[in-house]
Amino acid sequence: MDIDLIFKIAGLAIVISIVNMVLKQANKEEQAQMLTLVGVIIVLMVIIQLVSDLFASVKAIFGF
Repeated sequence: MDIDLIFKIAGLAIVISIVNMVLKQANKEEQAQMLTLVGVIIVLMVIIQLVSDLFASVKAIFGF
């Protein structure tokens, strides 16, 4: 498994949580919620791409 990907996701989560706290302190809770949603969507897109690559590899191995 590529450990760099785990560090990228963790780094993104840390940055988003810090900016989220700053926005909540500035009474910008709607923007904080949108930022969190965008972060989750970005991580899900990365994970979906990895699952797609996994299925392509399995398909290539079994010759489907």
